[in-house]
Amino acid sequence: MLPFIERFLHRLDYLAAIPDRGWVDRGPGSPERFQMLPQAKALLEQAARERPIVLHGIGLSICSAEFFDEGYARNLADWADRLNSPWISDHLSFSRVGTGHEVNAAITLPVPYDLEVLDLLVPRVRFFTDASRRPFLLENNVYYFRYAGQEFTEEEFLNQLCRRSACGVLLDLHNLYTNAVNHGFRANDYLDHLDLANVVEIHIAGGRPMMGFHTDSHTGPVLDDVWVLLEHTIPRTKHLRGVTFEFHESSFALLGESGILEQIDRARAIVSACGVGPEA
Repeated sequence: MLPFIERFLHRLDYLAAIPDRGWVDRGPGSPERFQMLPQAKALLEQAARERPIVLHGIGLSICSAEFFDEGYARNLADWADRLNSPWISDHLSFSRVGTGHEVNAAITLPVPYDLEVLDLLVPRVRFFTDASRRPFLLENNVYYFRYAGQEFTEEEFLNQLCRRSACGVLLDLHNLYTNAVNHGFRANDYLDHLDLANVVEIHIAGGRPMMGFHTDSHTGPVLDDVWVLLEHTIPRTKHLRGVTFEFHESSFALLGESGILEQIDRARAIVSACGVGPEA
């Protein structure tokens, strides 16, 4: 990926980066807890001189009931300042549990969409936006199971969260497609109930069926049904600032450099055809 970015950064409007992949985290309470790896630091700082860098965290675990990792949040905000990132995002999920001996599931787990979780999240989002002084987005999550007795649907929960805090939405259309396939609902119904005025960024990706369900594997090109969802969604957004093609680096060989650029060019063409331009 590093040679690809060095050669083709000029073909991108911005670069979305997972900062956790570029630093060592020694854990809460450790002296000099975070250390950025030299190669990742050099790449991000060089790229930031040419293109905006959007930070997409995977380790905040903002929905963990037992704690809120202010150290992680502040480090992410500090890196956003260094790179002049236009916004920061993470997932509407949790992955970490425990306070003494922490356990990390290494996957974004869903939360119940109820008032208790909403009350938990609102001050955390406000803390994060105060610390970073830039938009903070949460991404609709992939879930392979659902909790019984939830008070809200996911889209209703996101609408409430945005109303009660300064949160924005990172709308992942492949996550939505995956959930619709696996749980038997219409993705367009979800989009009809989600307040698309809160959407700042959209993710598109590919995935694969496995053992009778669809997986959010980020492998290969964007699925045809996801392109359809993108064409349907973009004209209805008011504050969209970016569309990001996500793929796992292990699938680089499936796509190749030309394949990646084709996905980006197709997304750009759809945005242009819908008459939507960047706000910043």
